[in-house]
This record gives sequence, C-alpha cells and structure tokens, in this order.
Amino acid sequence: MDIFDIDDVRTGLIEQAKHIRHNNAPATARICEAQLALLNGDSRTAERLRNWPGKLLADAVPLRLAGGLHYLHLTGAEDRLLPIYREEITDQQQIDAIVADIVADHDAALLPWFDGPPQTNEAGRSASFMAALKWLSSQGLPPHFEMNELGASAGINTMMDRYHYDLCGVTAGPTDSPMHIKPEWRGPAPPQAPVEIVSIQGCDQNPVDLSDADAALRVKSYVWPENKDRIARMDAAITLAAARAPDVVKADAADWTDMRLSDPQAAGISRVVHHSIVWQYIPKDRRDRISAAMAAAGARATADKPLAWIMLETNRATFRHELTVRVWDGGNQNGEVHLLGQAQAHGLWVEWF
Repeated sequence: MDIFDIDDVRTGLIEQAKHIRHNNAPATARICEAQLALLNGDSRTAERLRNWPGKLLADAVPLRLAGGLHYLHLTGAEDRLLPIYREEITDQQQIDAIVADIVADHDAALLPWFDGPPQTNEAGRSASFMAALKWLSSQGLPPHFEMNELGASAGINTMMDRYHYDLCGVTAGPTDSPMHIKPEWRGPAPPQAPVEIVSIQGCDQNPVDLSDADAALRVKSYVWPENKDRIARMDAAITLAAARAPDVVKADAADWTDMRLSDPQAAGISRVVHHSIVWQYIPKDRRDRISAAMAAAGARATADKPLAWIMLETNRATFRHELTVRVWDGGNQNGEVHLLGQAQAHGLWVEWF
C-alpha cells in the first residue's frame, strides 16, 4: 500500500500517528490521534481537516496542525498542552477533550498553519549526507565537494559543513562546533575517507530566515516537543545561523537545479545535488524535470568533474527513509542507484548497509 495515496482522512490520521509513534514521539502521536476526534467538530480548523482536498499524508496535514499547536505552547499562548507533551496526561479521551477545547479557543490562529507544508529541517539528517560523502570519496571521486540542497527550508542542513560528526568512530567537521552529530549507528562504520565541502548552498520555495526570531520559532514548532535532542539541535542551528546565515535562495527546485547544473564546474570538484524528506512535496512535473536534468548533466560528467545525487527520502511502500546515491563519472558508473542505508526520520539512528 502506498500510504501517501490514502484518500480517507481518518485512515490517514491513523497512519500518521503510527509513524510518529514509531519515530519516538508518543505525545505527538496522541496529539495526532486527537485530530480524529476533531473530525466531528464544528470549528473551521475541523472543517479544513475534514475536507482536505489533497492527499493527507503526502501533504503532511496532521503535522501542519501539530506544528500550530506546538507554536501556541512555545509562544506562551496555551499552557494546557504542557502536561500532554510531558506525558503526564496519556489518556486519549482526556487528550481529545483538551485538544478540542484548544482548537475552539484558537481557531483563527490555527487556520494559517494549513497553508503550507511543515518546515521539517533537521540537522540530524546531515549524518546520512556526511556518510554518503565519505562513501563517494572512497569510490574514487575527488574528495572536494560542491553541495547543492533542494528544499533547504531554513538552511539547517545547508550548514552541515560547520557541524562535527561522530559516525561510529569516523569523525568529520570542526570539533569546536556547537552542533555535534552522533547518531546511534547500526551496521559497519562508513568509510574512513577524506571529505572537504568547498561550497554549499540551497534553494527553497519559501526559505526561512533563522535570524528572524518569529520565523525561527515557527520552524522550531515543527519539532516534536518530547524529542529534547532535536530541540537542542535546533537551538544550536539557530545560534550558527545568527553568526553566519546559510546560503539559501528563494527558487523553484527544478529551475534552480537547471541553473546549478549549467554553471561551470571546476576540475577536481565533485558536484552533489542532495535533499532529505522533500521529494514528496515537489510536484511530479518538477520531479520529472529534475530527474531529466540530472541524467543530462550526468551524461556530460567525467572522472575529473563527476556528479552525484544523494537522497534521504521516504520509500512510499515501506515508509522507511532510505539513503540512496546515484553517481555519474564518465566511466562505469552511469547513474546507477546505490542503496547505502536507511535512517530514522530525524537522525536518531542510521543503519549502514
């Protein structure tokens, strides 16, 4: 079953709650399940949820509303959520009633949260990117990487060159960074190969400026509140962005890919296009354009000017987040897909194949 194609709102909410619980956020799963009880309500929020015109999970609608509720808590506008987030209240009927009351009281404030997808920027995902760069370097690609991120949101992973990594004892990045990425590692260690990120930039349809306090708080609202490690990483990312903003431009992903692939590529530089948990939000015609542009650029690639495509995206059949890499180097590698591993959605663990 392709869960992203689920049409029934109720089934979609149940599946979303299962996914959240599987990713170590039981309190947020209960908030999602409380949205089931909202379906019978008469608020405008309930009506928007009940009559969603697209695919509920593909559009991450339950997470939009969960983010809005968390924002009310973070801004101090609503304190009734705290015992739910702390798991002091776990009875679902009680939670249903609390959430229904909050929605009734903040109906107008919650409605705009349906207008765009969650900005699920998560620094923990950069562990998969760094491991993939180590693998590419071990395969003989020049270890000097030009990074280009699609759907960069607030640019948190567009700052991955400033993070310190410990990947099963394989380290990279500045040791004095306020951001230390050390996921639970499953399987063998990634290759101990050199990696230098010589440049890194990204694009997003609606990039978020982390130097803007309210915008940063909005991004933080999408972090599941019981995941304290993620909250800490978000705070570290905001600190780094305040010191030097990530290079993220407002652009359509397909248009930007065309532009970046047409720019001159220096000899000895490995060009990388990368993205995480964003492919599902890009319309199919844009996805097709990006795929065609990558194939065309790959046909021009050489050993001295290779192209790689790193993806940490959801397998629509299994709902697992798979790390795949395609490489074009003018030789034997001609866009072949390599499944390197899989990871927890927010970087808690990485399983290396």
